[in-house]
Amino acid sequence: MNDFVSSALVTLLVTLDPPGLAPIFLAVTRGMNRDERRQVAIRACIIAFAILAFFGIGGEWLLRLLGVGLPAFRIAGGLLLFWIAFEMIFELRTQRKKQTAETAITEDHIKNVAAFPLAIPLMAGPGAITAAILIAGRAEGDVTRIAILLGLTAFVLVLCLLVFLAAHPVARLLGVTGNIVLTRLLGVILAALAVQFIIDGVRAVV
Repeated sequence: MNDFVSSALVTLLVTLDPPGLAPIFLAVTRGMNRDERRQVAIRACIIAFAILAFFGIGGEWLLRLLGVGLPAFRIAGGLLLFWIAFEMIFELRTQRKKQTAETAITEDHIKNVAAFPLAIPLMAGPGAITAAILIAGRAEGDVTRIAILLGLTAFVLVLCLLVFLAAHPVARLLGVTGNIVLTRLLGVILAALAVQFIIDGVRAVV
């Protein structure tokens, strides 16, 4: 149980990356006042939780409906998480997130930024959804572990909310160098977790 909790928490923290979302949040809420930013932050976290909870609870059932085995999804998900880690280590992920945010602002004129691009795909993106399904798969139908997964997801999203509400101080505190170091460190951790997912998938197949 301790291994499950620690692995799930680290995976969710790394894939959601609350500190890394701070500059993106500032970018997509440019021109908004403090109250508007708070509303956007709360709505984005609620939407992201609903999406991750849905895939955490029903993701494996959806895979069965599509005829995809969990071991195959573990391997594919591990490869996807490894690519995200590669992007983080070599500073490609931040650039892609910024491009997504800029596109959303141009097209939607800052309307519904809580749903897009904050909740989807910056928070509940492919990496986080994959992580939720993989972690739920490790729960093996245990209701207690599924409940823990939902609780950890809510906890990480509350951290995201706190980061959003304190975006300006966090950005100033980390600075350019701090953001680079933190992103690369989280990338290395995520790469190791991704390899473990792949190993688990191969072991299940064998």
